[in-house]
Amino acid sequence: MELFIDTAEIDEIKSLNITGLIDGVTTNPSLIAKSGRNIIETIEEICNEVSGPVSAEVTATDFETMIKEGRKLSAIAQNVAIKVPLTFDGLRACKVFSEDGIMVNVTLCFNSAQAILAAKAGASFISPFIGRLDDIGSDGINLISEITEIYDIHGFETKVLAASIRSVQDIIDSAKFGADVATIPPKFLKAMYNHPLTDKGLADFLADWKKTGQSIL
Repeated sequence: MELFIDTAEIDEIKSLNITGLIDGVTTNPSLIAKSGRNIIETIEEICNEVSGPVSAEVTATDFETMIKEGRKLSAIAQNVAIKVPLTFDGLRACKVFSEDGIMVNVTLCFNSAQAILAAKAGASFISPFIGRLDDIGSDGINLISEITEIYDIHGFETKVLAASIRSVQDIIDSAKFGADVATIPPKFLKAMYNHPLTDKGLADFLADWKKTGQSIL
């Protein structure tokens, strides 16, 4: 499973990208606003740092303006994926962009019917928001399972991108049920490698090694 980082903070992206574990980045208007920076400059800087897909979301809700904004965003770099909402106009825009060879991330997906339409429109990625479904008492991980099963049966090439991740367990479950990608806040990538038993084991090894008085170098 690929791991994308869900942030528009360039310093965070740089600090995590040096691990070689980051496959892409997702942004949205809320994250751009939080960063306090210009959207075009921010996306350009992220694309210069990360070679994988970088999702840049249109802010328009009508088809014509989505197309204009999407073309401007896609001109920034070849690895830009235009993010459009799962609406009638968003699906229309997805079809146009995908036919032009532009990557598209269809976002705000909350059921499998929507995911079928996104795949038929040629989406590169479909983004089910599992955390927001959990918030209203639905089963976000079950949606991941449903979509991956449908896509496998019908041979859709759209990648399932688990979004609205709320915990490390969400990442594990998304992987277990077949998500191709999980986009995660930076804090959860760090949480993935932290475990108290790892820390204790390392401390024990170092204490034992110190007693030998040896040095590898």
